[in-house]
Amino acid sequence: MRVLVTGGAGFLGSHLCDRLILEGHEVLAVDNLYTGSEANISHLTKNSKFEFMEHDVMFPLSVEVDAIYNLACPASPVQYQKFPVQTIKTSLLGAINMLELANKLDIPILQASTSEVYGDPSESPQRESYWGNVNPIGLRACYDEGKRASESLFFDFHRQFGVNIKVARIFNTFGPRMSFTDGRVVSNFIHQALKDEDLTVYGDGSQTRSFCYVSDLIDGLYSFMHKSTGFSGPLNLGNPTEFSMSQMASKIISFTQSNSKVVHHALPADDPKQRKPDINLARTLLEWSPKVSLDEGLHLTIKDFTSRL
Repeated sequence: MRVLVTGGAGFLGSHLCDRLILEGHEVLAVDNLYTGSEANISHLTKNSKFEFMEHDVMFPLSVEVDAIYNLACPASPVQYQKFPVQTIKTSLLGAINMLELANKLDIPILQASTSEVYGDPSESPQRESYWGNVNPIGLRACYDEGKRASESLFFDFHRQFGVNIKVARIFNTFGPRMSFTDGRVVSNFIHQALKDEDLTVYGDGSQTRSFCYVSDLIDGLYSFMHKSTGFSGPLNLGNPTEFSMSQMASKIISFTQSNSKVVHHALPADDPKQRKPDINLARTLLEWSPKVSLDEGLHLTIKDFTSRL
């Protein structure tokens, strides 16, 4: 197959390109390089099965492909809060343009949605049937509501035009190629620890996240797209094992042998207190569950950060 990956030069997108090529597919990676980086795909540029196109999905795209993974959108709180209008336009216009292309070509399309559609959840773990608790006018709304509206568009195109869609809700994912300054907890802590700077913990550190290593997440996306389950989603993909921010900080200081200390800052507005996916659907439909432990994934990520620093 010839597969289009929007956001293909991003953290997740570049790993997905690797997997698709490993499976024998040809890949067209599209990215406007706003948050993506050509360094993430530099190892692929001489591969005959790989092609890169600098393009913004806010504008229509006419290409011949057999499947689409739509990953294009800033996912870093630092970036999407800095440019909120661009973020929500990317979510909405990008979804429309990619769905129209999928409809025109009669091909499957997967939307990389997010656990942020659940907002600051009032139930845990979060099941796909949970509608969420999102502030529609808050600082995170450009991303949260952009992704929620994108899901609406995907299901409306499916119902009205019969487009073959897959909607995956991605929970916190980490691994090599994360940006040092993307504002997410794993990258923040590792970067600070390697530089012997204080680790910034927001709030009292008791809030939890569930961290999935990137190779496990890519396995889930690939399986969801290529297995004939007849299920369109939404489907949670993530690691259900919870860790507090304080636990994460302690692990990273220990693993990096850092002299860093932990400092506490005020909790940002609308920051979720708990994030834990219910992955029973993925286990049942895809026979998928994470394999890489947090400790193993952290060691691999620290090794990558160390080499790049």
